[in-house]
Amino acid sequence: MSTWIAIGATALGCYAVKLAGLLVPAAALERPLVKRLAALLPVALLAALTAQQTFADGTALVLDARVAGVAAAAVALVLRAPFLLVVGVAVVVTAGVRALVG
Repeated sequence: MSTWIAIGATALGCYAVKLAGLLVPAAALERPLVKRLAALLPVALLAALTAQQTFADGTALVLDARVAGVAAAAVALVLRAPFLLVVGVAVVVTAGVRALVG
């Protein structure tokens, strides 16, 4: 039963956040600071999620083949490679390191 309570609370919380977003006055959303934060927030969240998935396993810090893949993807991005090539480089390097290390 506690699972259904958690699901219901989550659904209500999501609805409340969505409703709060709709109730914000348009003038508040037109401010330059709000526009800048709205543009930068998704990038920061994606970077945080990528770092957490790459360097953490539960509560432990892990340095394995994923780190090599992310580093290779970063190099490909610096070299301005297309996105699919960046993903491909990350996959190949990660698989290669796992094959070599075991």
